[in-house]
Amino acid sequence: MYFILSKTLAFLTAPSNIVITLAIVGTVLLFTRFVRLGRCLLVVGMLGIVVFGLSPLGKVGLAVLENRFPAWSATHGAPTGFIILGGSVDPELSEAHGEVALTDSAERLTVVPDLARRYPGARFVFTGGNGTLFGGESEASYAARLLERFGIAPGRVEIEDQSRNTLENARLSKVIAAPKPGDRWVLITSAYHMPRAMAAFRSVDFEVEAFPVDWQLTGGSDFFWPLRSFVSGLAVTDWAAREFIGLAVYRLTGHSRELFPGPR
Repeated sequence: MYFILSKTLAFLTAPSNIVITLAIVGTVLLFTRFVRLGRCLLVVGMLGIVVFGLSPLGKVGLAVLENRFPAWSATHGAPTGFIILGGSVDPELSEAHGEVALTDSAERLTVVPDLARRYPGARFVFTGGNGTLFGGESEASYAARLLERFGIAPGRVEIEDQSRNTLENARLSKVIAAPKPGDRWVLITSAYHMPRAMAAFRSVDFEVEAFPVDWQLTGGSDFFWPLRSFVSGLAVTDWAAREFIGLAVYRLTGHSRELFPGPR
C-alpha cells in the first residue's frame, strides 16, 4: 500500500502536473458559468508553466541537492563493497526491444568497471527491481547483462531484484551485504538523489559512504543560462521537487531521522 501511495503522491505533487492541470481545468471552466474561476485558474497555471519552465528555480533546488555530499575520496583505502542503486536502466524499453536501454542516470553503472579493476577484492551489489505500478522484468537482470559486457566476471556483482523504491533498495541490499562492524560500504547514485538515498540507508542502520555521480549542473554559471525548452525547465523542477517532497515524507512517516541528511 505504501508503494502505491508513494507513486500516486509523486504524480500528484509534480509541479508540472499541477500547473498543467490548473491550465486545463481553467480552460474548460471558461465554457461554463464559472468563467471567472476558469480565468483565475488558467492564469495561475500559465504563470506556473512560465516560472517553473524558464526561471532558475528548479536549478537552484537541484544545486542544493547535488552539493550536499562531496565527491567520494579514495584516500581511505579499499572499501568492503559498493552498493549500486537502480535507476540507470529502463526495464520496459529493454524488454520491448531485447536490448539494454539506459536512462539519463547511466553513470551509476558506467563507473563500475573502473572500480572493479581498482578494487579487485571489493564486493558489488546492484539493487533494483521494477518500480512501476504494474511490475515486470527487473532492472537488475538487464544491469547484470550489461556489466558482463563491460568485462566484469559473472557473479562478481550480487543482484537484488525485488526492490521497487529507494526505501526497499536500502532494506533489501542490507540483507545481501550483511555489513559487519568495521566494514566500509559505498553507495553509488545520482548526486541529486544522494540525500534521500542516504536517508533511506540510515533509516535501516546501514551506514554507507556517498559516491555521487550523474551531476546535472556545472556550477553557479548554470543559473544564468536559459533551459532549452519549457519541457526541460519543468523536468528539472520536477526532479528537485520529487527529492525534497520525498525527504519530507520520509521524515513525517518515520522513515528518516533527519530532514535533510548531510555528510557525517
